[in-house]
Amino acid sequence: MATSQAPGEGPVRPVSVSLHEGTIAALKARTGKRGMSAYVETLIQRQLERDRLRELIEDAETEHGPVDQAAVDAKRAILRGDAAGSADAA
Repeated sequence: MATSQAPGEGPVRPVSVSLHEGTIAALKARTGKRGMSAYVETLIQRQLERDRLRELIEDAETEHGPVDQAAVDAKRAILRGDAAGSADAA
């Protein structure tokens, strides 16, 4: 019986993917030949996290309705230290 493992867990094994030549060249330039796998692994894990977050947001919006953009903007201003936004949000 196979166990399901979270992204980043379990043994490493080679897989084959097809990429455009330009993408490969840019990847090699950024990582060197030996760092490509780690770089791609990190990118895939990040995208999977974003996908899961998007699904969570969609589920919350289905249950509670859409987000109030004005409230989001006010909280964002507070987090950024925007004095005008902080006064409006208070």
